[in-house]
Amino acid sequence: MKFATLKNGSRDGQLVLVSRDLQHCAAIPDIAPTLQALLDQWAVLAPKAQALYAQLNAGTLAAKAFDEAVCLSPLPRAYQWADGSAYVNHVELVRKARGAEMPPSFWTDPLMYQGGSDTFLAPRDPIVMASEDFGIDMESEVAVITGDVPMAASAELAAKSIRLLMLVNDVSLRNLIPAELAKGFGFFQSKPSSAFSPVAVTPDELGTAWQDGKVQLPLLTWRNQELMGKPNAGVDMTFNFPALVAHAAKTRPLGAGAIIGSGTVSNRDTDGGAGKPVVDGGLGYSCIAEVRTVETLRHGAAKTSFLKYGERVRIEMLDASGHSIFGAIDQTVQPYTLPG
Repeated sequence: MKFATLKNGSRDGQLVLVSRDLQHCAAIPDIAPTLQALLDQWAVLAPKAQALYAQLNAGTLAAKAFDEAVCLSPLPRAYQWADGSAYVNHVELVRKARGAEMPPSFWTDPLMYQGGSDTFLAPRDPIVMASEDFGIDMESEVAVITGDVPMAASAELAAKSIRLLMLVNDVSLRNLIPAELAKGFGFFQSKPSSAFSPVAVTPDELGTAWQDGKVQLPLLTWRNQELMGKPNAGVDMTFNFPALVAHAAKTRPLGAGAIIGSGTVSNRDTDGGAGKPVVDGGLGYSCIAEVRTVETLRHGAAKTSFLKYGERVRIEMLDASGHSIFGAIDQTVQPYTLPG
């Protein structure tokens, strides 16, 4: 199944089923008014939604044209947003950028931070920041939405809790991160509101691309009109989604609607190195921090700037036939002015 949340003037929007080709949608208020309501009673309500989804794709359910531009993030706000860092290649590169060594334990124990989940951006909302000097960066990721997960759940049990997948732009303020982490208490100001793809999908929608708790497809990131990255989300993912969910639930239960991110998708080069830009025949990068680190390693200094006002970021994933699976996150960077 595919779901979206349309803007309707409320904080939580209106849940709709979306056709597999992303062309049509239908509200299902008699089943659930919001995605959170559906997740809260998934075992009872999902089969009812599945029956209507079959009708929607067959063209026998009353529907309207689907417009990504009027979508909120699938969960406009959530009880939990925890972002992992499953691609250790990315961790190693960004730590090099700030002169920090990577402990060997990072290969066996996932990194994870708890992000702000009360003000997610819609997939077409601008990234509004008070200063370009913050070092505005995108981080293109995949995320899962879970059902209820008991504390100390095994990876096998965690896998059964995965309800939906979606894409993420985990906006990061790179120039604020070093001083904030130096305090020894984690991210806060350096991690503003994230945006999620217009559509969230059940794992079965991915077919054979959903293997071993990973999405085996390229994740595409554009900066303005240039393709910046196309790494495969199923490659070099040290910790799969069941492992990340189990890590999050080690000492606490997770409530239905918890979002767990993969961290920035990052692939090594064929020679085992840091990877090459797309223009040089490589798979590129899912964030600017990696671009700058590779430039520093290869040329002695970073030359690519972080995002400036007026720039555009687009994040999307296509199936084997070239069709968009989740719709696209498509955002511009704009200056912030304090209201009033």
